[in-house]
Amino acid sequence: MNISEIINNNVDYMILGLAGLSLLLLIFIIVLSIKQRKLNKKYKKFMTGATGENLEGQVIARFADIDKLKIDSTQINEEMMKVKENLQITYQKVGVVKYDAFKEMGGKLSFVLALLDKNNNGILLNSVHSSREGCYTYLKEIIKGESFLELSEDEKKALNQAIRSSNFME
Repeated sequence: MNISEIINNNVDYMILGLAGLSLLLLIFIIVLSIKQRKLNKKYKKFMTGATGENLEGQVIARFADIDKLKIDSTQINEEMMKVKENLQITYQKVGVVKYDAFKEMGGKLSFVLALLDKNNNGILLNSVHSSREGCYTYLKEIIKGESFLELSEDEKKALNQAIRSSNFME
């Protein structure tokens, strides 16, 4: 058996193999063509109304916007730190107790208001209501949760209420 006989006997198989290979290549070409068409549509949509120079300008403008946002973010963070510092010394804790200064009068029109900062420093405002004579208001300084002046039971209640109140900054 020589080469020409082998080729003549297997020609049908060779033709079938080449036909199968051609069919497989045709399928690959169709798939690639569909993908190329989709890519072209995306590219045209991306480039609509843009030239190379125009597109470059848009990219540069976006980077400038990003740089501005970074600067603005830094400024906002600095301002937030200042606000947090200021809030440390503002009144954050509140305690209120209403009471009847004169038992026979009724109505619980008198009150004690405690206003404290983060460190429990602040004021105690006591308003005593007397319908005949008006209203008397007393102010006591509170330092680290304590007063140098003697406190009434209602004032102690308001002060303790304020000290126990949650600190919204933490």
